[in-house]
Amino acid sequence: MVVEAHHHRSTLKQKNKPFKSHHATKSALKDIAKGRTARQSTKSPAVSTVAQARLNRRNTQKQVQATKRASLIAATRIFSGIDGAPRIVAIIPLSEDIDTKTCIQALGKCVDEEIHGINEKKNIWTMKTSRFKTSLQFLPVPFAQPFAALDAARAADYTLLLLSPTIEVTPAGDTLLRMLQAQGLPTVIAAIPPTTTEYIDAKARPAVLKSLLSFIQYFDPTQRRVFDLSAPADSLNTLRALAEGCPGEVKWRAGRPWVVGESVERGEGGVLKVTGVVRGGRLSPDRLVHIPNHGDYLISKIMSAPLPRTKHARPGGMDVEAEPVLLAERVPSSADSLVSTNVADDMANEQTWPTEEEMAGALQGTGEGDVPDAKKGTTPKRIRRIPKGMTEYQASWIVDESEDEDQDEDQGGEEGGGRIDEDEEMVLDDALDMESERKSVVAFQELDMEEEQKQLTSWRKRSQEEQDARAFPDEIDTPQDIPAHTRFARFRGLRSLRTSPWDPYENLPSDYARIFEFEDFKRTERDMWHELEDNGIEPGRRVTIFIGGVSPEASVPSESPFVIYGLLKHEHKKTVLHFTVQRNTECEGSVRSKDPLILCYGPRRLRVNPVYSHHTRGGGKGANNVHKFERFLWHGTTTVASVYAPIMFGKQPCMLLRETQNPQTPELVAMGTFMNPDTTRIIAKRIILTGHPFKVHKKTATVRYMFFNPDDIQYFKPIQLFTKHGRTGHIRESLGTHGYFKAHFDGPINQMDTVCMSLYKRVYPRWSENWATLGASSGKGDEMEE
Repeated sequence: MVVEAHHHRSTLKQKNKPFKSHHATKSALKDIAKGRTARQSTKSPAVSTVAQARLNRRNTQKQVQATKRASLIAATRIFSGIDGAPRIVAIIPLSEDIDTKTCIQALGKCVDEEIHGINEKKNIWTMKTSRFKTSLQFLPVPFAQPFAALDAARAADYTLLLLSPTIEVTPAGDTLLRMLQAQGLPTVIAAIPPTTTEYIDAKARPAVLKSLLSFIQYFDPTQRRVFDLSAPADSLNTLRALAEGCPGEVKWRAGRPWVVGESVERGEGGVLKVTGVVRGGRLSPDRLVHIPNHGDYLISKIMSAPLPRTKHARPGGMDVEAEPVLLAERVPSSADSLVSTNVADDMANEQTWPTEEEMAGALQGTGEGDVPDAKKGTTPKRIRRIPKGMTEYQASWIVDESEDEDQDEDQGGEEGGGRIDEDEEMVLDDALDMESERKSVVAFQELDMEEEQKQLTSWRKRSQEEQDARAFPDEIDTPQDIPAHTRFARFRGLRSLRTSPWDPYENLPSDYARIFEFEDFKRTERDMWHELEDNGIEPGRRVTIFIGGVSPEASVPSESPFVIYGLLKHEHKKTVLHFTVQRNTECEGSVRSKDPLILCYGPRRLRVNPVYSHHTRGGGKGANNVHKFERFLWHGTTTVASVYAPIMFGKQPCMLLRETQNPQTPELVAMGTFMNPDTTRIIAKRIILTGHPFKVHKKTATVRYMFFNPDDIQYFKPIQLFTKHGRTGHIRESLGTHGYFKAHFDGPINQMDTVCMSLYKRVYPRWSENWATLGASSGKGDEMEE
């Protein structure tokens, strides 16, 4: 008998997962497919073979290459041709032993070209290079002249930094490089001047060049070598980099026109004629132009200024000058005006006006239409001459010499209060106006020893104040001689600085009546750029610009190149500007809010007293657009600096400088960028009044030293209290007459804690004015009104 083997049913047998498809052979995959074909994806091309993919990659590379070549040609097209614009090169020496003239002559010697103006007292040297079919304009800058270096680099296509192989860069040179970096550097080329072997050994020269390259790469990481102008090959390579390279674009100059004045002449009627090549964007006569250190001015007309051409190419050919043609003229109906500020209307403020019933009742006793007689003492009996432009209210504070002489006699009169003051008639006098201007020129006044010592002591205390502000931010002591509700009358309490409502248009200062406010700044900027694309003279054309009303000091030759910058629409109007700045790590000493500084942004330099405030991450405004005031500009943090200044479109770089005893060695305080012109940004100054919990019982405490009289406690009672350990509470009642009060908190309070109360007040910056270097005038000043 055969015994059958035991087995399970096939339905219960375990079936392992088959091998994955990428491990199978081609025949196995065909068996699995059973003749089925994969559906073609609609997103992929019809043919997706390896050869087609290779062709696609090659085609993409060709397109990228063509795009780069087209952009390079478009960027350098302005320099090509007979009438091409010259390449502007700023020559900046960083050591006192460098001779700029020798360095430029080495560049001209390698191609046997003559440099025009190098032996004359001109601030522009020109050279035409036939080998590279272009021309160069050199802007030489004297050593230790930072403002001239900034002006030259601002208008240049290239910056040639000259380093010394024997003398290290001074701290002033290091600061200058930081300032150039903050302003925005054009394409940088570093070189050392021609030196003989007696100054530096030939074997040590590569090590010196390597050390200088490491130094310059700290400020410009794109540098790959430092050229040696002693070698003809390096001089030729330097000239080739200047003549054939594509200059990098400085972001803040994009779309903005500027003209380097090749010749500046003063014509009849104070009209300044500036001849040069338009660079950057289109120059329109309807827009204003800015002359650094002098102000903003109007363009009357623009005429062509073509270079004279040779009639015959043979030697001895005759030069033919083309006649200038009128290209554009200012249209008053669509042109910008010189009005930078509004005229404040004091009658627009809140005031009480009599009703019709009150006015009718005032005329009942005198008869309808009759004017009542003047009362005794109201008739003008004396005529007082006041300076031009002064109001009657201001003139009432002027004390005449005759009044001073008769003052003693008036005091010895009758006991009823002396003689009756007589009304006076105010008459404008130009002579007094001139005399007052002469008196205002005298700015220096020698102080006595006591006052001088007092100011010196206050200056030395600034470091201690900065340490206290960092250790105990915003904490102050309540004065004992003045009631707190009188001392802090302008402050208010807020439940939350971020969310509590605050009307941005209440109790504004008089300066806010003079500034402009944009309804939608981004839309205005977008519309302005669209209008700019069609109007004006195209860049690369040589023109003569006629500017009216320029001060005579502007046409005086100086160490800085004469450059005019075209302003965009609305860029003359003043408003509140906010800049995000970071303090320079090399800047020592304290920088306090409203300290006088020099603000440099775009082509402008202003003397400002900025107010610093907390910067919200991402630049947000928050629920109420209230930001905390910062007493000092701290290291390592991003802060918002607010000033009154003319508007500027785009992300403009800025820097804050502090003047020293030597006007040519300013201190770089901070650098940053323009944020927005928000007039509704509220900068709230916070003060914290602190008190000591004298007695504690669970959640209730008796607090002292916060106030010193019951009236102050009753005045500040609605404001919320908080402690440094996170408790919040309110004042319950006053205790006694020495300023003690009982407070209740949301949790048990520790006697080692400190009770605090926050008060807030809105602060505003001070009015700014134009800044000018030594020997230059500020032109038209703050208000330029027609």
